Amino acid sequence: MQPIVVRDRPRVEIEWAAVKYRRLGHSGLAVSEIGLGSWLTFGSKLDSQTTRTIARRAFDHGINLFDTADVYADGAAEIELGRALEGLPRRHLVLASKCFFPASDRANDRGLSRKHLVESVDESLRRLRVDYLDLHQCHRWDPNTPIDETVRTYGDLIRQGKLLYWGVSQWTSQQIEQACRSAELHGAYRPVSNQPEYSILSRGLESDVAGTCAREGLSQLVFSPLAQGVLSGKYKGGARADDSRAADSERSGWMRDLLEPDALERVERLSTLAKELKCTMAQLAIAWCLREPNVASAIVGVTRINQLEDNVLASGISIPREVEAQIDQLFPPAAAAPERRV
Repeated sequence: MQPIVVRDRPRVEIEWAAVKYRRLGHSGLAVSEIGLGSWLTFGSKLDSQTTRTIARRAFDHGINLFDTADVYADGAAEIELGRALEGLPRRHLVLASKCFFPASDRANDRGLSRKHLVESVDESLRRLRVDYLDLHQCHRWDPNTPIDETVRTYGDLIRQGKLLYWGVSQWTSQQIEQACRSAELHGAYRPVSNQPEYSILSRGLESDVAGTCAREGLSQLVFSPLAQGVLSGKYKGGARADDSRAADSERSGWMRDLLEPDALERVERLSTLAKELKCTMAQLAIAWCLREPNVASAIVGVTRINQLEDNVLASGISIPREVEAQIDQLFPPAAAAPERRV
C-alpha cells in the first residue's frame, strides 16, 4: 500500500459558521479551524457554569472540535466537558480525547497497551456521557508497548464502534512512520492526526514532522498556538495580572522560557504587524499557525467569553508573505522545543 499524499487542506465553506473547516488527514472528517481545548481550564480553573457557557458559545460560532484527555484535571475535564455539551446534537460534535499518562500508580494504568487503551477509552466514554469518540489520540509514544499492539487495538475499538478515527500526539517522524507501516502490514486503520505544540515561539514541528505527516496523510491539531497566552500580548513589559496563567504557580511552570525579557520584547514587535492586518495579536498568532496547510485546527484554551470571541475571528485571516517574512526574522525556525507534559 502506498502512503497517501495530502498536498493541501482545503477549506470547507459553511455560510452560517463564524469559523471555517478543513479535512482531517486522509479522512473525510471536517474539523473547525479553531478547536476548543480543556487542558488547565475545564474541571480546574473554571466552574461548571462558565465551562458550559464557553463550550456552548463555541458551538454557536461553528466550532465542532472539542479536545480533552483522560488525565486533564484527573478526569474532571472530561466530566465537565460532557456536562457542558449535553443536549447538543451529537452528530455535529467532534469529540477528541487522549491517553498514555498514568491514571493511577497501578502498573497497567498507563501507556498504550491493549489493556490500558481499552479501559481508558471506556472511562472517557463514561465521563463524557457519549457512546463513541470521534477521535482518540496517543498522548505520547510508549516505548514499552509494541506498535503493532497499539495499532491493532485501535482497529478493534473502531470496529466495535467506540472510536471513529485515531491519531497521535507529540510523536517523532520515525514513530509516525512506524505506525503507518504497521497499519499497512496488518490491514488496520491508519492514524489521521498528530497533536503537537506549535506557535510562533515554538516551531519544532516544521523541522520534519509536518513533512512526514503530509506524506503519510496526517493533519496537525496544534495546541498552545498562543504560547500559553504570551502571544496575545498580555505580558507586555513582563506584567502579570493576578488572574493570569503566569501568576498561577501551579500552571506556569512550563512558561518560564516564554517569559524571558528578550522573547517578550520581540513579541511586542508583533503588535505592529497585527495593526497592519487590522487584527489582534492573538488573531495574528492563530492565523499564522493556520497558514500551514498541514494544520487542520488550532486548539485554544480560554477562560472568558471575550477571549473566545477574539480567537474565532482568526479563522479566515490570510497572512501576506511579507508579514510571514517579518515574523521569520523575529522568530526564525528552530529545533524542536523541549517536550511538555500536556
